[in-house]
Amino acid sequence: MNDKLDLLFYEKQYLEKGYKFIAGMDEAGRGPLAGPVTAACCIMDLSHIISGINDSKKIPGKKREVLFNSITDNAFSYRIADIDNNIIDEINILEATKKAMKIASGNLAIKPEIIFIDAVKDNFGVPSLSLIHGDALSYSIAAASILAKVHRDDLMKKYAELYPEYGFEKHKGYGTKLHIEMLKKYGPCPIHRKTFIKNFFK
Repeated sequence: MNDKLDLLFYEKQYLEKGYKFIAGMDEAGRGPLAGPVTAACCIMDLSHIISGINDSKKIPGKKREVLFNSITDNAFSYRIADIDNNIIDEINILEATKKAMKIASGNLAIKPEIIFIDAVKDNFGVPSLSLIHGDALSYSIAAASILAKVHRDDLMKKYAELYPEYGFEKHKGYGTKLHIEMLKKYGPCPIHRKTFIKNFFK
């Protein structure tokens, strides 16, 4: 299920029920050792389908950036929220993800009638539908996944300029061999998640 017709399966069901404002929501950055977790929520114009939208992990970086601009230009409303590493350490990654999602969905200019969410379940103040691998099943979630991924990648590139020794521009904070080597060589920097890296320093 990877073309735009398949990706509209759930949207069509709810459009037929009379829903107009359907939001998609996803996160980026739950797994990295450094940086924030990012959530994006967007209400797409379903009468104007953007070609190429799919699970962000399946799209090359340059194309993701082009799609990011198309999504932000054409969405009825969108919001992106970051929760930093200090809060992740304080409340854990799942709660930090939910916090980012609540900020993103709660600050849309238009209140959605339902939110399609990739996997996460919680009370977001409006009805929601949790879909496992939702970014590969729903156009709206896939659009949100692109917003979250591109936004977070751009942030990590900026952090790479502040902390060049770690190579954040290459791995975006994920636990690659290079990142772990640099982490052990230089120790953690202010954006590392202490609860994620503690096993490297026993």
